[in-house]
Amino acid sequence: MDQLRTLFEDLGFTEVRTWLQSGNVVFASAENNTGDIAQRISNAIKNTKGYNVGVLIMSAGSLKQVLNGNPFLNDPDKNPAFMHVTFLESASNADAAIIGARASEGEDFLISGKTVYLYCPFGYGRTKLTNSLFESKLKTTASTRNWKTVTELVKMSRESG
Repeated sequence: MDQLRTLFEDLGFTEVRTWLQSGNVVFASAENNTGDIAQRISNAIKNTKGYNVGVLIMSAGSLKQVLNGNPFLNDPDKNPAFMHVTFLESASNADAAIIGARASEGEDFLISGKTVYLYCPFGYGRTKLTNSLFESKLKTTASTRNWKTVTELVKMSRESG
């Protein structure tokens, strides 16, 4: 994560912080175009490490909206320890029933714009509601984080702002 932090600093970003070994970085930028920022970061990783990495950028405000928009938090029968969020590069109009057919009993999900809220009571490692499924069915890049990581990233982004 030190190398990742250094890469971001070398690109001119400030207030660069990483969360554990998750690949998540909170930073400040004078640029506002998240697509351009993502491309710069992806190119830098390719140039320094030699491999392509999909990069998804979210503003602190968008991340906070994801946190506040989780429909499963209001359900007392759903334990936050089994909640996840899949971030999508672009929104999709795909039929959610196609994805729902892959869910196991007790699992739940909701697609909201560029966010998929997941509830996987048997653990994310056992679900078929994976990044690969969302990418193939929704035709976009996806990246999933557990609820604890999402809440920590929101906290870190508040501290940076």
